[in-house]
Amino acid sequence: MQTYLQRLLANASEPLRQPSESRPGFLAGDRGNELWSLLQTRNGFYAFENSLHVFPSGGQDAHTLERWNAQTLWISHYRDLTNGCIFFAEDVFGGQFAVKSDAVHSFDPETGETEWLAADVEGWARAILDDYEVLTGHPLAHAWQERYGALVPGQRLLPKTPFVAGGAFKLANLYAADAVQGMRLRGDLAQQIREVPDGSQILIDVVE
Repeated sequence: MQTYLQRLLANASEPLRQPSESRPGFLAGDRGNELWSLLQTRNGFYAFENSLHVFPSGGQDAHTLERWNAQTLWISHYRDLTNGCIFFAEDVFGGQFAVKSDAVHSFDPETGETEWLAADVEGWARAILDDYEVLTGHPLAHAWQERYGALVPGQRLLPKTPFVAGGAFKLANLYAADAVQGMRLRGDLAQQIREVPDGSQILIDVVE
């Protein structure tokens, strides 16, 4: 009987890199062991028509696990909101999946809020398979790529009007953008709205 991770990999792309021989020091504990085992089996991949992206380990490219978790790439734009997070995957909108407090959480890039998703990486794979349309954004990823062509590596679909500001989950509100720039922009947004009460009007200041 296949595990949920095996089922997920059966529906995923070829590895994005050859297995890395150098394990990142931040992959510690049980969840770190699970992530490293996953990356040794398949070192990064896309699934569900590019809507799920798992970062590979090794190298200096911005979209490797090591660089993606570097403070200088985009994490510093969130200040303390990313504390304790190890980001290992993302959905089509750049919503992150992270190990935090020895469990797997989702991370909203517009608010910097985390939400418990699964107790371990196997549970994360089960959650993805059980609800991939919501957790990866696949329906909109499919529709957008049918109309405009495949997303290239390093791109995510960003909302023209942020979802947190009432932007619609519709094609007309989406555009393809560099994933790193998207995280930086929304990190600044998360800082601007973190103390604003729910339901308040907000004026978004775009920081270049």
